[in-house]
Amino acid sequence: MALSDAKLRALTKGHDSKTPKKVSDRDGLAALVRNSGRVSFIYRYRFNGKAQTATLGVYPDMSLSEARAKLSECRAWLNNGRNPRTEIKLAKTAFRQAVTVQDALEYWIDGYARKHRSNADKHQAQFQKHIYPYIGSLPVEEIETRHWVKTFDDICNGTHFRAAPVAAGYILQNCKQALIYCRKRHFCTSHALDDLQVTDIGERQSKKERYLTIEEAKTVWQWTDDHKGNWYYRQLIKLLMAFGARTQEVRLSKCNEWDLDKMLWTCPKAHSKNGAEIVRPIPEFFREYIASLIQQSKNEFLLGEFKQAPAVSAWAAILPKRLNQEPWRLHDLRRTISSHLNDAGIEPHIIEAILGHSIRGVAGVYNRAQYLEQKRKALDLWLAKLNETEHHSNVRAIR
Repeated sequence: MALSDAKLRALTKGHDSKTPKKVSDRDGLAALVRNSGRVSFIYRYRFNGKAQTATLGVYPDMSLSEARAKLSECRAWLNNGRNPRTEIKLAKTAFRQAVTVQDALEYWIDGYARKHRSNADKHQAQFQKHIYPYIGSLPVEEIETRHWVKTFDDICNGTHFRAAPVAAGYILQNCKQALIYCRKRHFCTSHALDDLQVTDIGERQSKKERYLTIEEAKTVWQWTDDHKGNWYYRQLIKLLMAFGARTQEVRLSKCNEWDLDKMLWTCPKAHSKNGAEIVRPIPEFFREYIASLIQQSKNEFLLGEFKQAPAVSAWAAILPKRLNQEPWRLHDLRRTISSHLNDAGIEPHIIEAILGHSIRGVAGVYNRAQYLEQKRKALDLWLAKLNETEHHSNVRAIR
């Protein structure tokens, strides 16, 4: 006789026997009743010629209709040569060990971004600020597109912090790449972001055009020798302006990268954005200055300490206002040296080599020239432009 809800409710009252009772339903489904009144739905079947039993759920947490639906799923597994008991166990394990949004994004950070992205710390900091507090603990495979959209809208509209539509688009792109990376490696599977574009939730980053005029550049250069300013940041900006380097190349620079015998600064692959070693000549003008930095450093870092990228960016954002200049960022210093060297007639490929840009196409495969002498002359010319005042006849780095 088939089970019914009324019969199941009666069975929860228990019985006197210590041996569990089985009350059959149909197609192998039965209720296993213990003397305590605990009622479990079980499925009895044969697999590879052996009788087996799989527990489907407990009544009333699982209703009779849900148990019959689960039975149909089990029978389908069995018809496909899969053991229902094994499939149920795997499903429970997957649920308990569900990959969260934070797990997925950190998997990408550790497995991909730290190896291929120079600003992996920035990506992680943005996730920690804008993603993890809101959906980070949720199973990534159960998060729907609308949940992601709500999170990006909050970034764009400034629900929790200052409105940042460009940052929203930037974070979306990184999250999309992270989910694709996880999917390819079978860490987790989510297609929730596949159809979203930057313009659906934020704004694309506009092409930057800001660069400092030569007078603005000289003002910043003079500030680097102002003993009232923070020593670390004065030296950081002096080196950025002198070499056209990326901020992380200087921020992470170690004393052993600077060879004062050959007068070369070799930025290792690990600190380079494009993963290629960058060799820049050290102008003779800078010999004593670099020597003093190395001498003063109390550890492996040229500037004597390690600072996180967000802290450096936040501090640098204040400097233009202090100098009564229109806003600019540290990256704009690279555009500044590039623009003024172009105006001075330096060949574009020499400027690209100074900046540490990759050479694209066939030329990038066959052309391995360092152009050291050409780069040295270009940097000498640039420093001459910055030092056209008597105030900077010598460059020092005294704490």
